[in-house]
Formats: sequence, C-alpha cells, structure tokens
Amino acid sequence: MTFHPQPQAGDPKPWAFPAPERGALGNGVTLLTSHRPGQQVVAVEVLLAAPLDAEPEGLDGVGTIMARALSEGTDQHTAEEFAAELERCGATLDAHADHPGVRVSLEVPASRLDRALGLLAEALRAPAFPDDEIKRLVANRLDEIPHELANPGRRAAMALSEELFPATLRCSRPRQGTEETVRRIDAEAVRAFYAAHVRPATSTAVVVGDLTGIDLPALLDDTLGRWTGSTAEPRPRPAITSDDSARVIIVDRPGAVQTQLLIGRTGADRHDPVWAAQVIGTYCLGGTLTSRLDRVLREEKGYTYGVRAFGQVLLGSADGTGAALLAISGSVATEVTGDALADLLQVIRTLAEGGLTDEERDVAVQNLVGVAPLRYETAAAVAGTLTDQVEQELPDDFQARLYARLAATGTVEATAAVVRAFPLDRLVVVLVGDASVIAEPVRALDIGPVRVTS
Repeated sequence: MTFHPQPQAGDPKPWAFPAPERGALGNGVTLLTSHRPGQQVVAVEVLLAAPLDAEPEGLDGVGTIMARALSEGTDQHTAEEFAAELERCGATLDAHADHPGVRVSLEVPASRLDRALGLLAEALRAPAFPDDEIKRLVANRLDEIPHELANPGRRAAMALSEELFPATLRCSRPRQGTEETVRRIDAEAVRAFYAAHVRPATSTAVVVGDLTGIDLPALLDDTLGRWTGSTAEPRPRPAITSDDSARVIIVDRPGAVQTQLLIGRTGADRHDPVWAAQVIGTYCLGGTLTSRLDRVLREEKGYTYGVRAFGQVLLGSADGTGAALLAISGSVATEVTGDALADLLQVIRTLAEGGLTDEERDVAVQNLVGVAPLRYETAAAVAGTLTDQVEQELPDDFQARLYARLAATGTVEATAAVVRAFPLDRLVVVLVGDASVIAEPVRALDIGPVRVTS
C-alpha cells in the first residue's frame, strides 16, 4: 500500500478591499464597477447630488419625500405597476436622503439585471410624483414623527445635533424634517427639488456583482445612459462648525425608569491622517462587549446592558471642511444616572492617564482588520462602501489603504487619538430621562452648566 503525504495548507493570501474600475456614461454619469465572481445578486447604488442643505428654507424633509417617491410611479408605470415589475425581477429598490445627497439602492439577480436597470433608469429619468402619492408619503412621514420623538435614542440624537451645530447649518435639524416643515411639502415642492438637483451630470452609479457574460457597457448605455438632463456645477459643501463647550442638556421624561445617555462632539473626518488611530482607540474605549466602558459600566457596576463609543462621518470633504460625530451612547437605570456618568468619565480619565494596553490594541486590530473579508461577502456591502467613498470625496483605494493603516497603528498612537477625540472639558452631554431624579446628581458632578428642556 502506498501512503501519500497529507496535503498541507498554503500560505494565506493577503486580502484587499475590491478596487473598482472607473468610467463614465455619455450623459455624464460617473461609473464605478467591481466584478465579484460568485456574487449572483448584483448591487447598484446611485448617488444623486441632492444634499439636505439644498432643501428650500422651511421645507426640511422634501429630500426624504422625493427619495421615497422615486418609485411611486413614473411616466410609464403607476406605483402599483412599478412595484409589480420590480417583484417580477426579484429586485428591491430603496432610496433615502442624507446630508451629502440621495442614495438609490438596487439589488437584483444577475440574470434579471437588464430589466431592473431599466426600471431604475425610469425612476431616475421620469418620476411622476403624483399628487395622491406625495400626500400619502407626507401623511406617513407625519405619522412617524411622534414615534421618533417618543424614542429616547432618537430624541437624544436630535437634542445633540441642535446643541452642537448653529441653527444656520442643516445638520442641526432632523434629517427627515419636523412636523412643521413636512406639513408644507406638496407635489409641486417635490418636483421643484428634483428639477433643481437631480441630473445625470452630477450623479454616480456603482455596480458590484458577478458580471460574467454581461455586456455591462451596452446595458448601461441602454438604461441609465438614456437619462438626460442639463449640466450643472456641484454645490459647494458648507463648512461644519460646532460648539462643543462642556455642558449638560436634560430632556425631561417624567417617570422614565431609564436615562438615555448621549455624549458627543465633532472631530476629524476620514481625510484626516488620525482617522485610523482614532478608529482603533475608539474601539478599545467602547466598540465591543470587552471594551473599557462595558467592563466598568456593565460588568463591574451593572448599570447598563451596554455602552458604545463610535465615530460617524456627517460630511466628508477633501478640502478639510467636513466633520465626524464622535459619540458615546447607552442607557442606564434612572436612579444610577449620576453614578454611571461619573464612572464613564472616570474611564476616559483613566485611559488618558495610563493609556491603552498592547493587548487592547491587538484585539482591536484583530476584530477590525481580521474580519474585514467577512464584512464584504455581499455585493451590497462592497457597493455601499464604494458609494461612501464617493460621497465623502475619498480616493477609490481608501478602504484598502485604511486596513493597512489600521494594522500598522501602534498602541501609543491609538491612545493619543482617542484621548484627543474625547477630551473631558469639551463634551456635550445629553440625558433623556426624569429630570426630577437625575438633575441634582448630575449637577453635583460639576462637568458644565445643566439645562433642562422638554
């Protein structure tokens, strides 16, 4: 009998975030494509240069209504017919408005990509915005607002934005509008916003998936390429300014058994060289169940089910005018609000005094970099990140370089970045809870003036 040696595993191949190919359609649409063998569900993202700061004064939320209305009827199909056509393709089509612009997302089996792209192009090229559908969408949005105001997490986010940013900046107000502004929106306002800001020349399409056997250039020319519109210069992005002087805002919720806590300020966006170190440091502070905040507040003290620290880009800009929201969020029992807040701040103070450990840094790198291939198993995940890069004015290889920078970040560098991100004398604290119980213990901490609002 002949024995053969057992096969041995080879050296692991280095993983890199997929690099896109760039191009453009004849009508001016910028195109990014990424062939991902085996991804039979193709993801398409279209970024429209219709930012929230372009909404007319008093019509906050018109971008959201327009985004939701794109698939509610076209020049060829009613809303019901359009939905039925999407269903026949096995496709999903979603759209939402955010500060940088409107994103339209399509997912469809590769075998039906041609028909689904035709529907997407139809929605972009000739949305009908019927009066009755706009009225229905406005009514739906008005129904959502009371639920958002009743949600402690959403209410805290609204209060923090209002505190951090001047009223002249759109990011100081709710992304989807308030009851007062949404009530003013009608079909005429939606059509005007579309006409002013949606055109192929300022749009970007991202296509990701298994494109084997698909003549994508011809397919795109025959669908998105037939979308016409005037040329226009992109709108200049407003510079983000903020006031992060230390203070506490209590949004009073009489009888609340828990306090929603949100601590925040603004910091550097992804263009800043400190971003990678900031990601590592913030993860060590509050990015996982084993982070410092959870070890103290959840495991040792039992104050909470979890506290998270994170950085979220509001507007990314290559000219340095962008910003990210740096925040810590969680909920605690009402009666321990003062103690929990004191311990949270002490965790930050201890980190600043003693620094992170090499073990903490190593765990963060392993969790952030080591699992990266799993995060991008789907075409939609890749398309979403590529669109983020376009939206934030980042180079096409940013994500690939970011993982290399994360892996190379040292413990001292990560410590310095997270301490810089959360300075104890420059934090705005928002508490949504029972002011009659929590106000005095919080005032006793002497971390800034305390104001109670409703």
